[in-house]
Parts: sequence; C-alpha cells; structure tokens
Amino acid sequence: MNTSLLALTVVLSAFVTALSVLVAFGLFDRRRTSQLRRFTEDERDRVVFIFENEALLDATPAARQLLDQTPRKGSAWAHLATLLAPRFPRLGELIGDLAEVGELELRSVDGAGRLRAEWHDGVARIRLDTADQSDLVGAGFDRHSLMAMTEEIKSLRASTEHTPYPQWREDRGGTISWCNAAYLALADTISGDDQLHPWPPARVFALGPDTEEGTAETGQGTRHRVAVKWGKDGTRHWFEITAVETADGGHFYSALPADRLVRAETALQEFVTTITKTFAALPIGLAIFDRSRELALFNPALMDLTMLPASFLIGKPRLSAFLDRLRQARMMPEPKDYRSWRQQMSDLETAAQNGTYEETWALPTGQTYRVTGRPHPDGAVALLFEDISAEISVTRRFRAELDTGQAALDALPQAIAVFSPTGTLTISNAAYARLWGDDPSTLVGDVTIRDALAVWTARAAPSPALDELRGHATGGIVRDTWRARIALTDGRTLLTRVTPLARGAMLVDFTLAVAAPAARPTSPAHLGYNTALKAPATAEG
Repeated sequence: MNTSLLALTVVLSAFVTALSVLVAFGLFDRRRTSQLRRFTEDERDRVVFIFENEALLDATPAARQLLDQTPRKGSAWAHLATLLAPRFPRLGELIGDLAEVGELELRSVDGAGRLRAEWHDGVARIRLDTADQSDLVGAGFDRHSLMAMTEEIKSLRASTEHTPYPQWREDRGGTISWCNAAYLALADTISGDDQLHPWPPARVFALGPDTEEGTAETGQGTRHRVAVKWGKDGTRHWFEITAVETADGGHFYSALPADRLVRAETALQEFVTTITKTFAALPIGLAIFDRSRELALFNPALMDLTMLPASFLIGKPRLSAFLDRLRQARMMPEPKDYRSWRQQMSDLETAAQNGTYEETWALPTGQTYRVTGRPHPDGAVALLFEDISAEISVTRRFRAELDTGQAALDALPQAIAVFSPTGTLTISNAAYARLWGDDPSTLVGDVTIRDALAVWTARAAPSPALDELRGHATGGIVRDTWRARIALTDGRTLLTRVTPLARGAMLVDFTLAVAAPAARPTSPAHLGYNTALKAPATAEG
C-alpha cells in the first residue's frame, strides 16, 4: 500500500514538474515574441524594423524615414533589401537562413555599420547600428540612404554616359546645365576641331520658334524635328528631339537620329504623289473606302462617271450613302424595290470585301458600266467604275454582223464548211448539217478536219477523188483551188471544191450535181408533130 502511494506520488511530481517547465517555456516564448514586437526605450532613436514574413508590422521613426527616402517598389521587405544592398551585399543571400539560425549579424562593406536580425515564431526584428549615431544627419538622410542614393546616381550617370543619343538639360534661362558624352561628341563633330571648349558647351540644336522644322505635342513632352548641318558638303542630318519640362522650370532634352525616318517619309510622300497623279489620269473611276466604310480616296474620273458632286465626295460619305446617291442619280440599275436593293448593296459590300464582286451595270441612260470590288489591306474596299459602253456597242455590232453572216450562209443551197489554219471547223451552214446529218454547232468541243473527213468518208462511196480530197484537206496550207466529183452511197453526186482563204484558212463546199436533161428527139415523128401543130396556122393564113 505504501509502495503504491509512493509510486503515485512520484508520477504526480514528475507530471507537475513537466507541466511547470512547459508553462515556463510557453511564458518565455510568449514573452520573447512579445519583446520582438516592441521597441525598447533606447531603440526609439535607432533604425529598427519589425517584419512578419514580408509585411512591415512596425518601425521606428528613423526606420520609416529610411524607407521613405526613395519610392517604394514591391513589398516593404523587398524595398528595404534594395536600400541595404549597397552596404550589405550578402543580406539577400543570408536572410533566408534566419528562421533556422534564429539570429544573424552582418557588417557593412565599409565597416562602419552593423545589421542585427532576430527571428522567432514568424516575427523578424532587424536593427541597424552605425559606429556614430550622428550619421543620422540633420538633412534627414542616414548613411544607408546616402549610400543607396549614391549607388543610384552612379547607375544613372553610367547609363547616360553610355547612351548613344545626345541628352542635355537647360535651365529656366536656356543655358545648358548638363549634357552627356554623346552630346559633347556631336558638338565637337559640328565644330570640326579637337580643341577643348569651355563650359557650357555650344548649343547644337536651335529650338527657337523661328528655326523649328516641326513640332508635335505628345503625352510625354513636346517633340521637335530639327535638321543640323555638318561636314564639308553641309549635309543635313535630322533629329527627333523630345523636350520634357523639369520641376525647376527647365527642360530635359533627348535627341534621336531621324535620317532614315525622314528618307522613308519623303519616299512615301513621293510615292503617294505619283499614285495620286496616276489616279488622276486614269479613265476608270476609283473609290476607296476604309475599314469603317468611309470614302477615303477618289479620283476625278469617279465624278465624271457617277455625276456625283465633289462637295459630296469630299465629305467622306459612307458606302451606303454613296450607293444611295448613285441610285438617286440613276447611275446604277433601277432596283425592283428598296428592300431588295438594300440586300443587293449588302451583298455587294461582302463580295467586294472578299474580292469576288464584278458586275455589269446597264444604266437607264443607255450607258454600261463594269463595276469591280477589290479588297485592300486593313479591311479597306476599293470600287472601280469603268465605262464599257463603247466596248459593249462594238461587241453588239460584231455579234449582229456574225448573225447576219451566218444567216446568209444558211440561205445558200450548197453545203459550206470553213476550217482555220490549225484545221478546226470555225463556220458551217444549215445545208452542211442537212447534207451530212451532222450539225457541228450542237457538239461539245472543237470539230477538226479529220473529224469532218470521217463523217464524209462514212457517207461517200470509195473513189480516187475521195482519197485526193483527204490528201488535199490534210496536206497543210491549201494554195490552189481543187475541184472533183464525189459519189455518195445513196447514188447522188457532189461537186466538191476546196478553196484557200486568207491567213491559211480553207473553205470546203459541196453542191449536189443536177442530172443533165434528156436530149431533144429528132425523129420524123417528132418533126411531124411539130409540123402538124404549125400546119393549121399556115392554112388559115
């Protein structure tokens, strides 16, 4: 019994001891965390930061003054690390081990400063100490800020000195207060000597109102285009100069070479001038509509062909308004109704955009226009108007002449076939189709002389004349007229003739031979019949 009580007492004592230790450690841990989150009295004038991860929980006035010296970029910790990097270059490398080691101490590169960091339960405390706390100068900058700004100035100076483009600053009175090496080199090139010039350097670019070649207001200052001459030949070199006003009332200038840009713009302007002159001389009306379907370009021929006034075209009408005016001026086919016309114009725009629109407009005035739609870059559409009235008139007259000639051939009794120099049948008449039972006009494809000979041979009786015709027709260019009689299988006889025509063509005609009339009888009976007819007349006389 006593043994059991003793064992129980020992266990309870061990439990109480362990619990006391845990409570003590917890209180110590909480106290330590609490201490990390607070500043001591002597730290109020020092540079101390308290972070939780990368978020700034608290900072002393001197620490906040350090952070506020330069614009913040990123998180508070990233901003502080950037500021301290010039004095503590290994800070970013070693700070990652702070959670494991608990404490970290770094010396600055100049030996005059020390960084002490502590970490516990996600809270980091960073303290900066200097050999002489008077480094917190009255101007509001401490050593860390000054060093960060010094590094930034070095970086900016190196950047401007290595920039290949001239840059300079002018004060309120127009005097150059700073310039980079590229500006000085350009000034030496223009002066043409190697002497050391006094400060301030000579003005290279004259930006007065009387000497500016071009000025444009941009969202980042004023842009000037200025030409500068140098060299023995006095060649002009162009620069695009951007001027930005500074806080003190002066200006900061940057000059970019613009020779290539000026040459390109000059070439483009010359090209546009050439195209404009070409368009003006074209007999075809041209109307180009941009991607918003507003008239962007037209030539004088468009006014002549459409009879639309220049005032209307200069107003940049939309495509729908342009077509509507054409309809009102009766310069397009009269629509059946307005709704179908609108649909037709919508189809026109779509087809022109696809490059497939081409129609012939027969106008109420009797004129005929060929209208073509062509797509252009950036969604633009071009409409071309061409007056083809004369062409249509010639075509109709030629077609009428052909029809008249064909009708004349069809009226002839003999069968006629004309072959081109290459041996292709070009013309035949109705008598030819009736004679040979084959109408070439109904066949698909070309009929050659050999095809025709096959038809003739099938309906003609074999004879030397037929072989001679075959040799004459297929022997090349016919130079002399050839005639022969060819017998058909049905007993009829054809008077066949092959005649050479101009430019190597050949005419073949077939005429049915008419049987010779029987000879008049000369027998006495016949004579008597005639005498008997005439005798009564003699007796009466």
